[in-house]
Amino acid sequence: MTDTLDASAAVSTTTGATAHATGGDAAGASPASLITGGGVRTMPMAKALNAGLAAALAADEKVLLMGEDIGPLGGVFRVTENLQRDFGARRVIDTPLAESGIVGTAIGLAMRGYRPVCEIQFDGFIFPGFDQITTQLAKLTARHEGSLRMPVVIRVPYGGHIGAVEHHQESPEAYFAHTPGLRLVSPATPHDAYWMIQEAIASDDPVLFFEPKSRYWPKGPVDLDASGIALHASRIVRRGTDVTVVGHGAMVSMLLDAATLAEEEGTSIEVVDLRSLSPIDYEPLLESVRRTGRLVVAQEAPGGVSVGSEIAATVSERAFFSLEAPVIRVSGFDTPFPPAKLEGAYLPDVDRILDGVDRALSY
Repeated sequence: MTDTLDASAAVSTTTGATAHATGGDAAGASPASLITGGGVRTMPMAKALNAGLAAALAADEKVLLMGEDIGPLGGVFRVTENLQRDFGARRVIDTPLAESGIVGTAIGLAMRGYRPVCEIQFDGFIFPGFDQITTQLAKLTARHEGSLRMPVVIRVPYGGHIGAVEHHQESPEAYFAHTPGLRLVSPATPHDAYWMIQEAIASDDPVLFFEPKSRYWPKGPVDLDASGIALHASRIVRRGTDVTVVGHGAMVSMLLDAATLAEEEGTSIEVVDLRSLSPIDYEPLLESVRRTGRLVVAQEAPGGVSVGSEIAATVSERAFFSLEAPVIRVSGFDTPFPPAKLEGAYLPDVDRILDGVDRALSY
């Protein structure tokens, strides 16, 4: 029997599915009640992020939230629901529709000692702020030889499987992972979302926090008392012996589903949740590959010049003599994101992942 190592990793790809937990259901609870209750609660990722943001706001009066429609509306995905009510309009700020202005204002606030958290409403809307992020935010600390810190978090709902159009379902993480001076993370479970958003806000460096939109609604256990592992640590979430598969964000639940199906056919798959895209914690992944001898890297983003490409190259360099087959990549295609009706053909699914596993095992 294959072992699943972390309860928070046992998530379903079915929207609204409930994972196992030892506490009550927190889907309808207010942010304040979640952060004061403690224990293990069952909640969707959107509610976990909401509670994590509330905890950060309560812990430090210098934490501010900024973004389009994040106030009374609570954001398009309701991640900031009731936070303006609980913490006031001076700390949860509705901004104009101007991503460059949002990020530029956050940079100025950080210079004055605040910890701004910006929301980019959809992944494709980040590009008007790209100049501020890559040429200013990423470089200011180095430009000041470490004397000026930039504790800015930029939340980016990203990825597909929500039936939307271009600019609303994309995965632009490689642009920012390529930029020195930025940290990038992406949670796969509600538990990680709750703790990682607080750890990102506590960081003195700029953090891009990529939130997989398709995982906002499925529920999972959140331990409100203990985070478990560090912000930039990767993690083996399912043990296996034949092949290692690695991914981040929404891809992790799909990898777990693929591993379950493969087990029925006698193939044992080990699943690694990357969690952090910059820096990447390679040791758990390399340790896994040295045992299985095979690696499949899966992502929603296009395959060329991507995070998956970097992982494939690094593992080939550092575990070359342990590999029994080439590293296999499964990704979105190198085309613009298609109309919503074609997203199923564009995005990797369980069948494409298992095809990649078969290719790795064919050597």
